Amino acid sequence: MRSMRSTRALFQNGFAAALLASAIWASAAASPALAQECPGNPNALGTSRVLALTPALTQVGVMQYPQTLPLADKEVVLTFDDGPLPPFSNQVLDILAEQCVKVTYFLVGQMAQSYPGVARRMYQEGHTIGTHTEDHPLRMSKLPVEKVRWEIDQGIADVAAALGDPNKVAPFIRIPGLSRSPMIEDEAAARSLVIFSSDTVADDWHRHIKPRDIVSRAMSRLEKRGSGILLLHDIHKSTVAALPELLKELKEKGFRVVHVVPAETPGRIETVREPGSLTPAPEGAADLADRTGATYPAGTAAAEWPKPAGPAAQTTDETGLPAPDLRNLDVKNLSEIDGRAGWPPSRASSLSFRSHAHRTLAARRSAHVHTALRKLRKYGNGKHV
Repeated sequence: MRSMRSTRALFQNGFAAALLASAIWASAAASPALAQECPGNPNALGTSRVLALTPALTQVGVMQYPQTLPLADKEVVLTFDDGPLPPFSNQVLDILAEQCVKVTYFLVGQMAQSYPGVARRMYQEGHTIGTHTEDHPLRMSKLPVEKVRWEIDQGIADVAAALGDPNKVAPFIRIPGLSRSPMIEDEAAARSLVIFSSDTVADDWHRHIKPRDIVSRAMSRLEKRGSGILLLHDIHKSTVAALPELLKELKEKGFRVVHVVPAETPGRIETVREPGSLTPAPEGAADLADRTGATYPAGTAAAEWPKPAGPAAQTTDETGLPAPDLRNLDVKNLSEIDGRAGWPPSRASSLSFRSHAHRTLAARRSAHVHTALRKLRKYGNGKHV
């Protein structure tokens, strides 16, 4: 707690900027899962080293920020968003375990609350657990400050409750849809959270994308950059199908996996409310509702995910991930990514309306999905979500 307060003081006094320029990094106590030490798989990709991230670097990922992680050539950091969601998250964990690869997860609080066993498995198998807000609002940059605070704090609280210990949550956060704003960044800084954007993406949220396309896009972009943070999702069947080949190609082309951890034992993240407590969503208009009971606040299209139907619910992969808004990214020339926009265009007919909420709605049949889509098309503006 003391270290977090001192970190905040450094940030407020501007000294953190100096630390950022010097890029001070500590060595991690944990040992990497070297490929040659992977039990039963001498040809595994493995994890080449552990990178301990100090509070000096508060924002990373050149898709939005001037700086990224200090990676050498051919080093890659794998990150997975939006889980946990069985069976896909479990299958991703199986594949990573077989290759002795350690990654960083950014969990949605509501999903961790629904599937705490999967969240605990992620932590127990040595992966870093960051957060991704409470219910993945569709346009977080448009939310009022009180709702932003609730999204951040309740997301941390529910992930901490799922893990059974707030000290197991890393002070890392990824903003849903990469929908950043100065206000969100200030709120993250007030909690000493490191914001993870990304260096490149694999477009694995696209509806009907083929596994081979996920692999080819990820590899071509990484090879063009030489190294970087790769953003993936552990809630899609196509990502699960692509992951073994992606890890195989990373190894064949000389890439090495780096595992990012906090430089110090994370400790309890200072939030507005006590971590682990369950509080209702902030007051606000919730005048749209489909037959499942999912509500969509008017004017913001910031849908709270309906709770999954339960562990026995049959999840599907019928829907795509919301498309980030290119205007949120500091990419002056799209050829910096791969010569074309990685996301569908922002218009009413694009995939931008196919929100995360629809993944759980799909378990309750497509008619419910279509109902939610119609309402989002009517009231949302389709800019990114």
